[in-house]
Amino acid sequence: MRVGGWGLELVCVCYLLIVYITSRGLIAAPRYRLLQARLRDCRARAEYLGGVCGEGSAQKAVVAAVAGRLAQLEQGGTVVWRLSARYGVIAIPLSKLAAAWRVLHTSERRLLGVEPDEEVLAQRESLVLQLRASGDAADEEMATRLAAADVGAVEGRALVLAAAQRVHETEDGAAERDYDQQRIALWLALTGLCAILLIGRVLDHRETMLLGALGGFLSPVVGVMRSQRPPSSWGVLVLAPVGGALAAVGGLLLVRMLADPDLNLLGQVFLENSWNTPERPIALAIALLFGFSGQLFSRLALTATGQLTAPAPGPRAV
Repeated sequence: MRVGGWGLELVCVCYLLIVYITSRGLIAAPRYRLLQARLRDCRARAEYLGGVCGEGSAQKAVVAAVAGRLAQLEQGGTVVWRLSARYGVIAIPLSKLAAAWRVLHTSERRLLGVEPDEEVLAQRESLVLQLRASGDAADEEMATRLAAADVGAVEGRALVLAAAQRVHETEDGAAERDYDQQRIALWLALTGLCAILLIGRVLDHRETMLLGALGGFLSPVVGVMRSQRPPSSWGVLVLAPVGGALAAVGGLLLVRMLADPDLNLLGQVFLENSWNTPERPIALAIALLFGFSGQLFSRLALTATGQLTAPAPGPRAV
């Protein structure tokens, strides 16, 4: 089996498109749609509070400032990249999305500071439930204090705002950690694709990497079919075929090293069906296995490392 001159390049371009769609539609888009819904709710609440607050009051100024800040978030280019002012979303940068959520949470807390007591009381009950659900001892202590607080007093309202900030920071921190993992995985995937193209051109192991990529794709698929818990991150799924392709070509080279007559750890069959003959069925099957199992590559790499670091035999006694 021989892959055509541009077969590997075509596969890499198609996969790059899949990576982009994954980043745009499956990671950022759901959080962005939720952000838009929360923004509309927050703006509606700000309009209501602006209507009931007295003219020239401090509460009126706070509501006006919050409404202006929310309007900035809805402008084109603030959170997303668009073709036009309102339509044609090209990309949703995760860093901008994380910053927008922090601004929204800050705006919600500022509005909470001017809400009437009955609304603050409802928010207090929701915050108590969220704090107790976290399982953290500090959150449990804050929930107990919050449940006994008088929201009509200054201290009670301040405690409600502190609890809201605690909940928001926990949510923002978890989302930003997830975004960091996605960015790292996507960067590794793009770098890996460049390495695949370079290796395919220089070393002419296109079939090896294609079978390794297939193995990397099959690994999470088989895990899901066997009712195991699926990977917790889209980044893992995006990175698996790229890592499988690189592990396959590296694994074949390790097989050739360990099957060399001077070491003779794997035997003649692997010597004849590895690096020098990647088009043979056994070599392709080995590439598929290396892409499927990262543990197999790790074990073989440790074996090769042990051979390189083993002490040289001492001189024989005469």
